Amino acid sequence: MPTKSTRKRTPPPSRRGDGIAIIVQRVLRARTVPATRQLRDWARAAALGATELTLRVVGATEGRRLNREFRGKDYATNVLTFVYGSSPWRGDLLLCHPVIAREAREQRKVLAAHYAHLVVHGMLHLRGYNHVKAADAARMERAEVRILRRLGYRDPYA
Repeated sequence: MPTKSTRKRTPPPSRRGDGIAIIVQRVLRARTVPATRQLRDWARAAALGATELTLRVVGATEGRRLNREFRGKDYATNVLTFVYGSSPWRGDLLLCHPVIAREAREQRKVLAAHYAHLVVHGMLHLRGYNHVKAADAARMERAEVRILRRLGYRDPYA
């Protein structure tokens, strides 16, 4: 991960015999951050085959620093995906809680639903999806809606 862990010991990854290993790091301890199990379940729903993932929830300072360092954008963004290799899919997902919470309020969305959407969005980037071209964005949105529907969430674009 392009960030330093604040823990001395890495927490055990979630393994259910499905080839998916997920480590959740909670740098930001806000009460409104979804539970570790929920974050893992959302990531698992969007994984395809063997996946190794570190999912990190951070504050605005770290989110801004990493977005500036890796994307050249000087602001905190909601989700960043860092891909390492392709088979099995390995990577890091960084979720910036203050940005996600603000967006949920502004868009009048339930915070958990917005988190679920962004975890799925980041996981699709890990799987190779992008939204640079309109056709690719439409394909990615369809996949997001399909996965979120399976999780019990409505279309975030409606």
